[in-house]
Amino acid sequence: MYTLDNIPAVLEKMANTLKTEMTATPATDNANTEMPLMIGIHTGGVWIAEHLHELLALQEPLGRLNIAFYRDDFSEIGLHPRVEASDLPTMDITGRHIILVDDVLYTGRTIRAALNEIFDYGRPAKVTLAVLVERNGRQLPIQADVVGMHIELSSEEYLQLDGPDSFVLSVSKKSS
Repeated sequence: MYTLDNIPAVLEKMANTLKTEMTATPATDNANTEMPLMIGIHTGGVWIAEHLHELLALQEPLGRLNIAFYRDDFSEIGLHPRVEASDLPTMDITGRHIILVDDVLYTGRTIRAALNEIFDYGRPAKVTLAVLVERNGRQLPIQADVVGMHIELSSEEYLQLDGPDSFVLSVSKKSS
């Protein structure tokens, strides 16, 4: 196991990229011109989103998604008995710009599940995906718009983000 440091600087870089994207995205005639709605994916994505939300000084409350019921890989990861409800500041996201935040983009299945849940609330005008870490091993054609760092790992390694107050990102080997 080893840890990756300097996450606050990475979050600052991500926030600057998001600021640029938010000001560069022109409003279309049918798009909602409100500030973007930021949504974090439970658990690590919410922690990252809380910091980005503060750095961007977004006014609307942060949304939180728990995608447990939208997953397609229960046979691999098992059922998790502790399921918390999703919490979005608005029930209608039609026409909104959504900034979807997660800690690690790996297979793409978590993001697919999150998008399925988001579309149950409405049809956003745009979804920007921001992730702290993008790693190899994609199984679905999903790509992040804003990436804090890229890490190459073997299939026997995984990333674990510990937080939420001070972040520690660890790389560990899967136990056999």
